[in-house]
Amino acid sequence: MRAFKNRVSAGQELAQAVLDRLEPDKDDYFLVLALPRGGVPVAFEVAQKLGAELDLMVVRKLGLPWHSELAMGAIASGGIRILNEDVVRGSGVSEASIDQVQQDEEKELKRRETAYRGDRPMPTIQGRRVIIVDDGIATGATMKAAVQGVRSRKPADITVAVPVAPPETLSALRDLADDVVCVLAPDMMNAIGAWYVDFNQTSDDEVRELLNRAWS
Repeated sequence: MRAFKNRVSAGQELAQAVLDRLEPDKDDYFLVLALPRGGVPVAFEVAQKLGAELDLMVVRKLGLPWHSELAMGAIASGGIRILNEDVVRGSGVSEASIDQVQQDEEKELKRRETAYRGDRPMPTIQGRRVIIVDDGIATGATMKAAVQGVRSRKPADITVAVPVAPPETLSALRDLADDVVCVLAPDMMNAIGAWYVDFNQTSDDEVRELLNRAWS
């Protein structure tokens, strides 16, 4: 199965897939929410294609204390927390350890909200068609937290849109979101970066630049 050149080209392919799937009309009031940092270049292309407003949904993975890449859950803006009960049970991690990781990640979540948004208020979500975008999904913990965070603000509907994710994760997300759009769904998926030729980390400066372009 092929790989994406970079996040921009992945965003362009995803944008066309979203356009084909949702078939928007002039009365649709779309809001594209990116999961920073890597989701921002992808979401920028989707928002440009739809002529939609672009903003952020800041989410942080809760990694195991001794294996930070393995998600035991995630938190999102608005006080949302979800736990991956299979990982929590299987690892034997204590509630105190979970709380400590959450406190650390809440600091980074707030830092990113301030660094990217400044004094800009959160966009109106109630009654809008919301598309949540990331550069890919593995376990789905962060995206599930994002969906729950958006759902609590009463949108008209929620579409999850990503360039690549495994089929079982997409299936789980279809139970939470109203629709899911994905370009590649490989059966074997060890890492999101394996499906990109260029998967360099997106910097804070790149995020701010794209948001400034979208907000100008």
